[in-house]
Amino acid sequence: MAVTIHFHGAAGTVTGSCYRIVHPGGQFLIDCGLFQGNRSVRNLNLKPTPFNPRDIDFLLLTHAHIDHAGLLPKLYREGFAGQMWMTEPTAGLLEYLLPDSASIQESEAERETKYRGRRGDEPAKPLYTLDDANEALKHRQTTTYHQWIEPGPGVRAKYWNAGHIIGSASIQVEVKDNDGKTVTILFSGDIGPDEKVFYKEPEGPAGFDYILCESTYGGRERDDYTLEQRREQLKTQINDAMARGGNLVIPAFAVERSQELLHDIGWLIKTRQIDPKLVFLDSPLASKVTGVYRKYAKMFDDVELSADELFNDPRFRIIEAVEDSKAINTIRGGAIIMSASGMCDAGRVQHHLRNNLIRANATVLFVGYQAPGTLGQIIQSGAREVRIHGTLVPVKAQIRSMGNYSAHADHSELMAWIKERLPAHGAIFLTHGEDEGRAALRAAVVLTGIPGNQVIMPLLDESYELHPNGVGAVTQPAVPRIDHDQVASDWHNQFSDFTARLDQRLRAAKSDAEKLAIMRELQGKLGAVPAAEAPRENQSADE
Repeated sequence: MAVTIHFHGAAGTVTGSCYRIVHPGGQFLIDCGLFQGNRSVRNLNLKPTPFNPRDIDFLLLTHAHIDHAGLLPKLYREGFAGQMWMTEPTAGLLEYLLPDSASIQESEAERETKYRGRRGDEPAKPLYTLDDANEALKHRQTTTYHQWIEPGPGVRAKYWNAGHIIGSASIQVEVKDNDGKTVTILFSGDIGPDEKVFYKEPEGPAGFDYILCESTYGGRERDDYTLEQRREQLKTQINDAMARGGNLVIPAFAVERSQELLHDIGWLIKTRQIDPKLVFLDSPLASKVTGVYRKYAKMFDDVELSADELFNDPRFRIIEAVEDSKAINTIRGGAIIMSASGMCDAGRVQHHLRNNLIRANATVLFVGYQAPGTLGQIIQSGAREVRIHGTLVPVKAQIRSMGNYSAHADHSELMAWIKERLPAHGAIFLTHGEDEGRAALRAAVVLTGIPGNQVIMPLLDESYELHPNGVGAVTQPAVPRIDHDQVASDWHNQFSDFTARLDQRLRAAKSDAEKLAIMRELQGKLGAVPAAEAPRENQSADE
């Protein structure tokens, strides 16, 4: 029996990381993440799991981000009973991230149930519950960097610092095949950039049979920058926003981005380079995660500002209570408001966007990756109106972006990481990226002299036999779980964009006659109503 890898997530998408290894001694998973993005991609979370969770022996987790860990409670709900291996900081982050995700699933199901109730439909069920999240937390096992573990028969694994978030890892795996030969695989996890406040650069050994490398920023380069240059850019963005007289809203991921931003904002205030009236971290989850960062402060590189010094500044407010969050909406200017989620698809940031996008003197600053089809990506792309909580909201605020807070390596940094891990005797699999980014990274890898047939862009649910001397049989799923063309921009996004544009056209019309002409033109494009359904002339449609 050959060692086989199945790509159940992050294959043609940036989210939903999940790789299943089947070998003579059993099978195990690397990550089990939530799909995020447009509705067609998110619906993958609701579809049947493409394997039997009861058959999984154990799981190796690269880090705590929800797109890598967010389906763990569902996995246990469906019968998985094995251990999850991770670093100690990752275990600490999951303590808060999984229950928070479960709360979101329950609240979304409650909201959907109310909507269904108005139509007389059956209640919605949450993807998983808080009980499922708590069950998953019981199965955490921790390890340290550079230490071999044997999580199951015929399998060894070692964790290496990935430099992405606290506790993040690339995982080196050795698996025995049916002939007793060892197949060596390196799973990159998410690779961090070279320049960060808290962490050292990514690390790892060289020489494997197979390398799986993320490609989030494949084909995209950030301007070279130092920490001082990044802070200078942030200072400019903040001072410009404050000069406009409105608030500055920063959608920020609860893990990593919020902590780095807080640190830089605190340093800029301490050195009197910015002077906001108030700084809000409006996210109960982010405040709890910040506590984890405090606990593991010894793992960081030296920083100029301690957490205690930062939060002793009277302008800093960590918001947990819902009523305190709502009170922020009464502030019309001079405040920096950081809130999750970073892609704006859920969480309190949606309320802050709804209250500030309509103001020409307000600013929204994006500091992280925005997946296709997310509210953040739609705003960032220049939409004049967006739909938030079912209501069309005009975008009058200034929209700005900074790439220097990304926790992901850019194209050149990914290439440097790959070169330092070579050789890969069997193949390199490019995962965790959109097709355009993966194709750009693949082209660059091939230019280094690696044959094109050894640089592979797997698709969802494909499987590959892994032999020590190269890839064997390749199998495609009998029925794809998603039409691949729906990943970047699905019909839901197109419909939402269409209705927003139609609304704009109708409101711009100068008379009811012009509005009627617009509607008749649209009806003509859609085609005639079938004769059996069309009312006769002078006959009421209700007759």
